[in-house]
Amino acid sequence: MFRTISMKTMFLFSFFLVSLFVVQPALAKDEVRYTKNNIHSQTRDGNTYKASYANYTAPGDGHLVIPAGSKIVLKKKNRKGFRFTFADGSKKGVFEYHAPRMQMSIDEYLDIITSAKPTSLSGLSKVDLKGVKSGKALVGMSRKGVMAALGYPAAHKTPSLESSTWIYWANRFRTVGVDFDANGKVKKVR
Repeated sequence: MFRTISMKTMFLFSFFLVSLFVVQPALAKDEVRYTKNNIHSQTRDGNTYKASYANYTAPGDGHLVIPAGSKIVLKKKNRKGFRFTFADGSKKGVFEYHAPRMQMSIDEYLDIITSAKPTSLSGLSKVDLKGVKSGKALVGMSRKGVMAALGYPAAHKTPSLESSTWIYWANRFRTVGVDFDANGKVKKVR
């Protein structure tokens, strides 16, 4: 009987260990990445940034934009998000993630919002660059420009990037709609 319990226990423990690695992908070592889009964040102490897949574009006091093209170092990753530092080590960040709402894994999401190679905003129009710099959607911006300025829209509010309206969270209680015309240019921000 002891041997049977021991084998069952070993099987369950092995299954538990395997599920940890499947459900929560880990970093083998620190990984340098470059942001493809602005990351809207909030800080209370000026040193630790808190960001979210919801891209709170106007969360209130302490709102800071981590610019597109920033070099960051991923420190820890799991199914609930990731931790990072700026490449120079001056600041750290926590990015919350919710896979069911985004309908993709954390790895897929990281590939959308970051790159292993430096990113460029070349090819964007003047109005796109103005919006990216200010961290806002402006009338006349392209879809690519809006994504660079505001981030990837939360899939539970914008299930398709082909939609004529992208919905972003301004904060936990209010959303912002970005309406596109037939040419893919912003016609209204509401």
